[in-house]
Amino acid sequence: MRQFAETGLVALDLANTWDEYLDDPERLPDTAALHRFCHELHLSPEARARVLSVGEPLSGAPSEDSAGTGGPDAGDLRAVRAVRERLRAVLSCDPPDRTRALARWAGELPIRVAVEDSEGAPRQRLTAPEGADLAEQLAVRSVAELLDLAATGDWERLRLCTADPCKDAFVDHSRPGKRQFCSTRCANRAHAAASRARRR
Repeated sequence: MRQFAETGLVALDLANTWDEYLDDPERLPDTAALHRFCHELHLSPEARARVLSVGEPLSGAPSEDSAGTGGPDAGDLRAVRAVRERLRAVLSCDPPDRTRALARWAGELPIRVAVEDSEGAPRQRLTAPEGADLAEQLAVRSVAELLDLAATGDWERLRLCTADPCKDAFVDHSRPGKRQFCSTRCANRAHAAASRARRR
């Protein structure tokens, strides 16, 4: 079974829970799957009661038997899927349009700006309000991570896999910056398809 925590970014791992490479693209079919997503990303059910922000570890992983006892419910599942849909819509845009789409989404979210001390210098971070639900926390975290990618110069290296039908999101960390595929799986599949086409 494919794991959820693959990229090191909540935004991309959430976006990639819809995998068009699969016969059934939905990787969050029920609350048990959402619970496993939260567990792998170390996001505890108690996190709803506190601020979650980019740069902060998602600590306090729920135990494997906590599903149904304070874990994600059906309402959370619907809301998280809606966040994922909006996130994928943002990621599917070319960089200039993606910037505008992200700005529109951020303007709709309950984002707070906090200033913290970073070795004597002020550091800004985006946070979800205290008491935000799981979907709101994931949305704010996703926006904050995407802004961080832009700040580090990786905005144009944020891409969707071109090995049809896969549309997984990834950041191209290759030196040439010309990577097209999210994984070796998709690269091999695309190269095999191209080879078959040439032989026709």
